Amino acid sequence: MKLEPLKIGDLVAKIPVIQGGMGIGISLHNLAGNVAKEGGIGILSVAQIGYQNKEKFEKSPLRTNLEAIGEQFKKAKAIAKDGIVGFNVMVAQFHYDKYIKKCVEAGADVIISGAGLPVDLPKFVGDSKTKIAPIVSSAKAAKVILRTWAKRYNRTADFVVIEGPKAGGHLGFKKDQIEAAIDKMDEEVTEIIEIVKKYGSDFNVHVPVVFAGGVFTREDIDHYLALGCEGVQMATRFVGTVECDAPDDFKNKYLNAKKEDIQITKSPVGLPGRAIKNSFIERINREDIPIEKCRACLSFKHCDRKTIPYCISEALLHSVEGNAENGLVFAGANAYRVNEITTVKAILEELNQ
Repeated sequence: MKLEPLKIGDLVAKIPVIQGGMGIGISLHNLAGNVAKEGGIGILSVAQIGYQNKEKFEKSPLRTNLEAIGEQFKKAKAIAKDGIVGFNVMVAQFHYDKYIKKCVEAGADVIISGAGLPVDLPKFVGDSKTKIAPIVSSAKAAKVILRTWAKRYNRTADFVVIEGPKAGGHLGFKKDQIEAAIDKMDEEVTEIIEIVKKYGSDFNVHVPVVFAGGVFTREDIDHYLALGCEGVQMATRFVGTVECDAPDDFKNKYLNAKKEDIQITKSPVGLPGRAIKNSFIERINREDIPIEKCRACLSFKHCDRKTIPYCISEALLHSVEGNAENGLVFAGANAYRVNEITTVKAILEELNQ
């Protein structure tokens, strides 16, 4: 049976699958554009999005990143045609406000924001047509964000993304709470949905909820739809596609990963992260890595250059510049199940049968 479309205001995704934003350089215009073209929602990660313009990026990363937002979005839309394309922007990002405003200026259909509480996201989006969604991992976070948006900006979310503890990259859970959170996540999902419904009712709008984190099969999708979600966000599965913007070196880490290679590791952001074991992970478990150059990727609140164990940008850049063995390879809990390179079209057709 085919899945019901995902409706976000006046936007309609034929297939209720959002491709999660993956940075640095994993979900750029080719992946996002093709997911949107095939009926899902394609998401570009703004994290150091201009890194491919190496000379300009090294001189002025902020300016280069802001320019690349428009360039990448235009390319993605050219592929997507009438499909839905947006951005993922971390709250921890330095100059968060500038990134959000640039995404809106580029014409983003949606902006999804996490890695912190995006309490001021509505201010930076203004009265634009861009739809906005916070990423939450708990009912408490959902309450804080939606209550703040209601009081400060007299509005609510256009949709909400719940990110569970099986997600890749930065997690909204403490390391020692992850296993317990996995067991209780369904209960948390239903509680968050009720909170979202309340605020939707207060503003007389329908606010769909989307689940992310460990979603891999149609069975997974059906499970979260049965809980009351109206769509899912998937990232890990899309790494194993021809269209994914990651280099082969990066994709091969997924193809060769075993279940025990998917590990929780420390991050300079102050949150635990899930990544694939390699020489880099082994090194940071032994020692801190000196910072060679700061590219001002994170706000000072989230990054103290004097105390962080390594530079997150440097680690992620290594992974997309042909040195994935000595870089940070973020991945979801099911990355070991990616065992072939397929296409975006094939994945979405499989999920929508």
